[in-house]
Amino acid sequence: MSATMARCACNSSEHTLSRRGMLGVLGGGVATAACGTGSLLANPLVKQHKRVLMVFLSGGVSQLETWDPKPGAPTGGPFRAIPTSAPGVHICELLPHTAMQMHRLALVRGLNTAEDDHGKGHYIMHTGRKQEPSLEYPHIGSVAAKFVAEEENPLPGYLNIVPGGGGGANAADAAFLGPKYGSVTISDGRAPENIDRPGGMDPQRDLARHEMRRAADQRFLARRKSAMTEAYTQSYEQALQLMRKKALFDASSEPAKLSASYGTHDFGRHCVMARRLLEGGAPFVKISHTNYDTHHENFDFHIEQLAEFDRPFATLLEDLHQRGLLASTLVMVVSEFGRTPGINRNYGRDHWSKAWSVALGGCGIIGGSVSGKTNAQGTEVVDRQVNGGHLFATYLKALGLDPAKKYYIDQRPIPIVDPAGSPIREVLA
Repeated sequence: MSATMARCACNSSEHTLSRRGMLGVLGGGVATAACGTGSLLANPLVKQHKRVLMVFLSGGVSQLETWDPKPGAPTGGPFRAIPTSAPGVHICELLPHTAMQMHRLALVRGLNTAEDDHGKGHYIMHTGRKQEPSLEYPHIGSVAAKFVAEEENPLPGYLNIVPGGGGGANAADAAFLGPKYGSVTISDGRAPENIDRPGGMDPQRDLARHEMRRAADQRFLARRKSAMTEAYTQSYEQALQLMRKKALFDASSEPAKLSASYGTHDFGRHCVMARRLLEGGAPFVKISHTNYDTHHENFDFHIEQLAEFDRPFATLLEDLHQRGLLASTLVMVVSEFGRTPGINRNYGRDHWSKAWSVALGGCGIIGGSVSGKTNAQGTEVVDRQVNGGHLFATYLKALGLDPAKKYYIDQRPIPIVDPAGSPIREVLA
């Protein structure tokens, strides 16, 4: 990270990525995981091989420097709006490669999530809900892991590729769905540590060892089943699943020209890994690009950071399309919130959730479509205002799931989507 990048963050704890051991267990936030969940619906998506890619621009990317530019306005900043491959749709000139993929993307420009805190914004964009003191809701990745993944898929259902070191499982992401559907962190787009069988141990002996562990786990669970013990057991099973698919983590076979298009920096490598995992059967993959919290030098920072994002992301879309995967892969490019139309004294933009944008594409999405509109200054939504609940409903509808369905936790019905949210029909095929 450059010195400019380091000074841009607002120093909130959300900008520190947690580091977990691959076999580490997190039980917090899943106290209700032992409760049964009734069938949301039969799983017709398995045969259709639906999958989801989330690209999370951490820190709050500026909508004015990406999807909703306002050139010439006092709030607009120094950059031009450029035409794209979608007739009539213009985006910021900092995204020239993505502009050529806009016929495959839809823009939601009327987003108002009404939450300017990093952690709370992150929660909304992953669950479609505002935080409640009495109940934690599952991430969209965990929902996909439960209702899109094949039962015997050797890959964990929710894979989270993060920059830097560390890795592990986070059962809390799944909330009441249970630790089986929590996220598994893939550190720096590389194969997890200790993914190989210990040297000198043959497969039969290794299998016998795991069968002994499973028997001991089952005996213990019969008497003391809880969210914590389930998470402990599941962490071992997820590690075994990853071992069976370790070849997916070796990108050395990628064509040199394609690798060059992605780039050798972290985000480029992570995009390659995301495509390999999706192609290999992963139901949900999340990659992140940091850190867009540009309270200082917003414009210089976006020049630098979006230059790193633009070409790899456009390459990823084209690559998915060329392999026949994009039509069955829901793509979302989201953030915690946007940036203020007002420019502060440090040439930065602050947190702004009242009028911002996200991009969607692929499965179930009308490429080149636009929903919502902000005013000439970008200060408020003037047409088709939506929130996180609308986005969550849109994701499910695009995947062929029914947003009106409910979970049942100890006979208590819990709507899968905030009842105030409904699908954004303008962008849905």
